[in-house]
Amino acid sequence: MKKARFYGQGLPGMEGLELPGKLIVIEGTDGVGRSTHVNLLHDWLESKGKGVLVTGLTRSPLVGEGLKAAKETKYLGHLTMTLFYATDFADRLEHEIIPALRAGFVVIADRYLFTLLARDKVRGADSQWLRDLYGFTLIPDAVFYLSIDVDTLIPRVLRAGKLNYWEAGMDLGLADNLFDSFREYQSRLLGEFDAMTKEFAITVIDSKGSINSVQTKLRKKIEKLFKGTTP
Repeated sequence: MKKARFYGQGLPGMEGLELPGKLIVIEGTDGVGRSTHVNLLHDWLESKGKGVLVTGLTRSPLVGEGLKAAKETKYLGHLTMTLFYATDFADRLEHEIIPALRAGFVVIADRYLFTLLARDKVRGADSQWLRDLYGFTLIPDAVFYLSIDVDTLIPRVLRAGKLNYWEAGMDLGLADNLFDSFREYQSRLLGEFDAMTKEFAITVIDSKGSINSVQTKLRKKIEKLFKGTTP
C-alpha cells in the first residue's frame, strides 16, 4: 500500500499515512472540457464499483464562499488572492481529499496545484516562493493535462457563452477589451502549463478531438493506473 508523498514538507501529521485510494487530477485551462470529462470519469468509475469523490477549486467549506465573493468584488490584490486559494486548497486536502483516499476512494480533482501555479506565475509570483507555499500538496497518482491551442479554445468558449473577467485575465491590464485580453492571458497560461508537464511528470492529452475520443484516451490510461503500470 502506498504512503502519502508531498511536493514539500507536507501537511503536519500526515507524513507516512497509508493511502489505499487513488488521486487522479484533470488539468487544463477554462473551456477545454475538464468538467465534462471529470463527470464522465466519475460515472464510469462508479459503474466499475469504485467509490468516487470529485473535488475542485473554491469548494472548501472553510473559505470557498468567501473566495467566490472576493472574485465577484475584485477588491483583493494578487498576493491576497493567492493566499486565499492556498487556504481553500489546503483545507480541502486535509479534510476532504486525504480522508477519502484513506478510505480507499478514487478522488478526481477538477484542477489542482498546477492551475494555481500557472495563474500565479502569469501574475508575477516568484517560482520558489510558490513551491514553498504549496509544499503541503499531496503528489497525485496521475495528472492528465487536456492540452489545446488558443485558436481552438476561443471558439469553444464563445459557443459556451460570454467571456469571463477572470478567464480573460482582465485584472492584469493586458488589453482594453475582453476578447484581446482573453487571447493574451490564455496564451500565457498555456505556456505555463506546457512548461510544467516535464517537471511534474504530467501526461498530456490532446483535447482537440471529440469528447468520446478524449474520454477513451483518459479511460485507457486510468485502466493502466489501476493495473499498476504507468499511465
